[in-house]
Amino acid sequence: MLLSTARSKVCRAGRRVVQEGLVTGSAGNISVRAGDKVVVTPGGAQLHRLAEAACPIVGLDGRVLRGPKEPSSETPMHLAIYRETDAGAIVHTHSADCVAVSTVLDELPPIHYYTLMLGGVVRVAEYATYGTPELARNVLAALRGGRRAALMANHGAVALGRDLDEAVENALLLEWLCGVYLKARAVGTPRALTDVQLGDAAERFAGPGYVPPA
Repeated sequence: MLLSTARSKVCRAGRRVVQEGLVTGSAGNISVRAGDKVVVTPGGAQLHRLAEAACPIVGLDGRVLRGPKEPSSETPMHLAIYRETDAGAIVHTHSADCVAVSTVLDELPPIHYYTLMLGGVVRVAEYATYGTPELARNVLAALRGGRRAALMANHGAVALGRDLDEAVENALLLEWLCGVYLKARAVGTPRALTDVQLGDAAERFAGPGYVPPA
């Protein structure tokens, strides 16, 4: 991917996450990998007002290669994920339902089989101060086993994708799952799907010609 194209995609994703209500103000950050380089949103950026030239380009080792502004404070987490997974893009949000669930649970119960679309039961990474190596390690631990998303205790959420469109969709799906859980808890105790039930759904997902419903 050309770096100019990557910057354009980051700006477009920034506008979308704001429009979808996943981000307010300057909360949250976005990145996309282009070979051995990463385009990331600048620190303190209003994501719906991003300019391509303002998006820093960094190496996987954290060196800033280009850009007039400092990269997001969560860049170490993004880079750690790229080094340890096959992610092509990452979206980090402070969306309300994700934050709410992250304050009370250690993992999000699989109350809907869409959980499988995120790689399995969504774990909550242990709390650590934002922007620290400790937080990056905690998030990586929560993503182990091929997870495509994780909650971050008392903080927010992170979603991965092969590209930015998929990363945003995964962030939206996680917010939806958290919202469903919160609504169910307001009525009673949600029923979680069993491993057998999830396994049956996974087989359907893997079936020839089967596309999970949108």
